[in-house]
Amino acid sequence: MKKKIDVKMLVTLGMFCAIAYALMFVSRFTPAIAAGFLKYDPKDIIIVISGFIYGPAAALAVSFVVAFIELVTVSTTGWIGLIMNILASGAFACTASLIYKKKHTLKGAVLGLVFACLLTTGIMVLWNYLITPIYMGYPREAIAKMLVPVFLPFNFVKTVANASFTIMLYKPLVNALRKAHLINLSGSSEQAKKNNKFLIYALASLAILSCVLIVLVVNGII
Repeated sequence: MKKKIDVKMLVTLGMFCAIAYALMFVSRFTPAIAAGFLKYDPKDIIIVISGFIYGPAAALAVSFVVAFIELVTVSTTGWIGLIMNILASGAFACTASLIYKKKHTLKGAVLGLVFACLLTTGIMVLWNYLITPIYMGYPREAIAKMLVPVFLPFNFVKTVANASFTIMLYKPLVNALRKAHLINLSGSSEQAKKNNKFLIYALASLAILSCVLIVLVVNGII
């Protein structure tokens, strides 16, 4: 029986990867505030929903698979773009799904998405400052001037939009998957709990690293 459920989970996660990639492929565009090189796409909606159903480890796995397929198909930013995609999608989806797993209610989902929006916006502003000059060839001073007027509103609007769509689409999608007998939302397994604990430490480490980098930036060391 357990093997059967695992196969269902793999099939469903594979479907989530395909849908997330398709959404990215057909819907990505550059908003007016994005300085010509930042692109919005809605793939994180599907990645968060996968995390809400199967936990943050699943969300991270879907983030990696979709980012890798994007790397070998449509990306023009190479391995650095892959890292930035995993950071953005992983921070957003894993934060939201971690909190939702702890508080499995609509309030918990909203709370998780609010924290995800704030954390991801802060992290991506910092990492754009550090990494964008490397692959775009822009002087770091020029990127610094774009942090508040460009990167901050772009990342905030992107995460809020994805969070809003997630709230609207989660329940209908889960109901459809239940009717198709593709998911079984029973209690968490011990392995899922271990995965969640690992993700908590990973996110905490990322937040600490980001804080250290902020201190280094403020002091002019990097």
